[in-house]
Amino acid sequence: MTLRILATGGTFDKHYNELNGTLGFADSHLPAVLARCRLTVEVALEKLPLMDSLEMVDADRERILAACRAAGEKAIVIIHGTDTMPQTAAVLGPAGLGRTIVLTGAMIPYEIANSDALFNLGFATAAAQTLPPGVYVAMNGKIFAWDNVQKNKAAGVFQPL
Repeated sequence: MTLRILATGGTFDKHYNELNGTLGFADSHLPAVLARCRLTVEVALEKLPLMDSLEMVDADRERILAACRAAGEKAIVIIHGTDTMPQTAAVLGPAGLGRTIVLTGAMIPYEIANSDALFNLGFATAAAQTLPPGVYVAMNGKIFAWDNVQKNKAAGVFQPL
């Protein structure tokens, strides 16, 4: 089985700029992350424009949907910003793509100490290989159906509607 991973940005892929103390995007961390994870499943990594999910518009979500439609793999993990992950899942879910699509991300950037990025990627990778076709959000050890998930920003967790 080959697993497709779509990189779209989000906190997971943000870089810390030591000069001005800001977080932004450079190249994706995912090649290094995948090497570090030592996955034995074959991975096809596709990098879409990296962005904060708060800046995503309908055209960006349509680009993600098009990438999922074009993928030959039956299992897809999407690295996505947590703030609008449910909105993107709501575009993918009704499309009925016949694949297992799992969105995940991180609350703390990969390159920052105590990041949840590696765990969430591993968890989403396992979920994408074992769940039936559909669209899911996998964050911090929990899996949610695309139409029953929300981010509780006050608590910093995902939960059912």
